[in-house]
Amino acid sequence: MDTAETVEQAEAELAPPTDLEEAEAAYEKFVWDNLPRNFAGHFMHGMLGMTGFRIFNTPTFLPAYLHLISPPGLSSLIVGGGQALQNLGGILSPIVGASQVEHRTKVLPVSMWMGTLMRVQIVLIALAAWFLKGAPLIVGILVCLFLLGVFQGAQGVAFQMLLAKVIPTRRRGLLQSLRNLFGGLISAALAWFAGTYLIGRNVFGNGYATTFVLAAILTSLGLTALAVLMREPEPPTVKPRARALQRVREFPQLLRADRGYFYFMIAQTCATAGQIGAPFYILFAARVMPLTGPHGGADLGQLSLALLLGGSLSNIVWGPIGDRFGFRSTFIGAMSSWALATVLLLYASVPWAVLAAFAGLGAAQAGFQMSSQTMVLEFGSRDDVPMRLGLSQTAQGLMNTIGPAAGGIIAWLAGYRPVFYLSLAFELAALALLIFVVDEPRYRRRDV
Repeated sequence: MDTAETVEQAEAELAPPTDLEEAEAAYEKFVWDNLPRNFAGHFMHGMLGMTGFRIFNTPTFLPAYLHLISPPGLSSLIVGGGQALQNLGGILSPIVGASQVEHRTKVLPVSMWMGTLMRVQIVLIALAAWFLKGAPLIVGILVCLFLLGVFQGAQGVAFQMLLAKVIPTRRRGLLQSLRNLFGGLISAALAWFAGTYLIGRNVFGNGYATTFVLAAILTSLGLTALAVLMREPEPPTVKPRARALQRVREFPQLLRADRGYFYFMIAQTCATAGQIGAPFYILFAARVMPLTGPHGGADLGQLSLALLLGGSLSNIVWGPIGDRFGFRSTFIGAMSSWALATVLLLYASVPWAVLAAFAGLGAAQAGFQMSSQTMVLEFGSRDDVPMRLGLSQTAQGLMNTIGPAAGGIIAWLAGYRPVFYLSLAFELAALALLIFVVDEPRYRRRDV
């Protein structure tokens, strides 16, 4: 029998593709056709946009500034409270954000609005640092941190949804490793510059305010680049529009439907709880490397450089491992690094050991963020991605709110060491869950 005739007969017997299958094929074609442009847009946003937020959110500059302006004896409470308020703002907004984007075929406009409102808060904090003093300054910064958390929670869902739509699964690690590598290198250099020059020389009358403005400018450039370059596909199916409260009622079903996601949520929550010590890293390091005096600005710059450089360079490892083996493996590596770095910081007595601990903490935090944000995209169906993101970020926001507030109270009453011991316990609990309970969703399917 003629082979060509056999093939034609077999093709003729196949059922014609449905409208949904054709729409899915067109969606996939759009993703791959526009991948270079969208990859470049997300890379620029990460390299510039996230660079600004790294400088602002790194646990060095803002905690040090809050410590500087706080009344004697209350600095630990205010530093922990500032971190808690920022995360309090992000508790419910991810769910609201998810409910606002899950029914939309285009997510980019919502992302731009939320991203812009985030950047406004950083500018307002800088202006407060320049023009306010005493209690109004502290209250103004705390209010802006709360609002920053509100918009950050909603924006986080929208931007991760964009990444899931336009970057195929096995390219996400490469994208994040490149953008975090170059963005981290820029952040590390700017952090050293800000600590040594802007803060050390008190540029424009307030080096901290000048640093915050620099962060706002960088992150605004990144957002602009994403808006210009991004080409967003319209998915064949989306969730029907529903109120946020209705989606909240569906959370138990979402967790029951995928036990792997349920255990991942527990591990992610434990890892997030491990960040209870993050606002106090820089304050604890001051016992070896003082943050005030003739070398205070230089020490702050070196510590920030070590933290950001460790996070940046580690992406060379985290991204390729995640693409090749799945992000559960990078999650395990990150939590192992975090625990070791915490122990090193606890017992460091010379500057080089403190700097090494900060580099390890930076690497661990980079691995944790990449792993948790990417791994959650791979559980379940595409239509449920917004709500999985919303649930995960809400749980993180809740834990990040309780953690720093509790850490501030513990540090105030008993010092920093008990805070770090508690942080270490949560890190080890997350590590045990990842090793023995959580499965790798990448192995459930083999898309490229």
